[in-house]
Amino acid sequence: MLTDLGISLPVLAAPMAGGPTAPNLVTAAGHAGSMGFLAGGYKTPAALAEQITAVRADEVPFGVNLFVPNPVPVSDEDYRAYRDALLPEAGRYGVHLPETPVEDDDHWAAKIDLLLADPVPVVSLTFGLPHRDVVAALRAAGSMVVQTVTSAPEARLAEEAGVDALIVQSSAAGGHSGTFTPARTPPGVPLPRLLRDVRADTDLPLIGTGGISRPADVAAAVDAGAEAVTVGTALLRTHESGASAPHKTALADPDFDETVVTRAFTGRPARALRNHFTDRYEPIAPCAYPAVHHLTGPLRKAASNAGDTGLIHLWAGTGHRDAREEPAADTLTRLAGEG
Repeated sequence: MLTDLGISLPVLAAPMAGGPTAPNLVTAAGHAGSMGFLAGGYKTPAALAEQITAVRADEVPFGVNLFVPNPVPVSDEDYRAYRDALLPEAGRYGVHLPETPVEDDDHWAAKIDLLLADPVPVVSLTFGLPHRDVVAALRAAGSMVVQTVTSAPEARLAEEAGVDALIVQSSAAGGHSGTFTPARTPPGVPLPRLLRDVRADTDLPLIGTGGISRPADVAAAVDAGAEAVTVGTALLRTHESGASAPHKTALADPDFDETVVTRAFTGRPARALRNHFTDRYEPIAPCAYPAVHHLTGPLRKAASNAGDTGLIHLWAGTGHRDAREEPAADTLTRLAGEG
């Protein structure tokens, strides 16, 4: 897979939706001999097309990641109860929270149409498994299709759908889990063991991800059957990262010494730095995506603008303490054992 794309560095830059993965982070990875993925999640098709054009102009290998629609509905009663609990926090910033659940599919069909009309080298998919016809169409357009999985059973389903490769994500990963079943938090299986479990069931190329913050983590993943790894948290403090200043600061703040898996921010399991929001609202948050994502969105945006790290979704993997303030190329080459 790597040689087909002209990649010499087996440490890739993971897609991080919501801002951290800016186009210059993707191009920096490409110029380092690696590859980055534009994060298509939460963007309009027009905004994604603009970023694709910007990265393509640099003539580097790259991919685009999309969220596959896999909604978890919420009852009106559960939604109202969670909204009511959040109102005091929202009142502090004068923000309005949606009164009824907002459901959308993140412009799925339009984004697929965009990638079919203007193919990119790699399309990676997460949150769910698309219909095999979508996979076939993307491949026919010339894109390599890579599916995120969190277990051997998911890997088997992805192979049956016709994908080219798998991103095998352990629960140590920062941000959202790619699990197909968001009502169930993936167990804490170490990445090397998870890779071996998946390798026992498939011959597809594997890319490992989750908790990778040191060269030894990369070597362990490769020894367990991965052709490459992707890293996200390790890049959050780099010069090219688009992460917010409060997020970058919190990653190095000794007061933030623990990560937790929570549905409090979006209704899907995601690993973040433990803070006031996770402590207070995880016990009462419904498993309901994307309704909870849209419900908390205005509050999270206001808190981020105010630098209030107690209310921000500080996505981070278990190795967040190893993230460094340096050029992205230095992070990638160091993790690959070449820097």
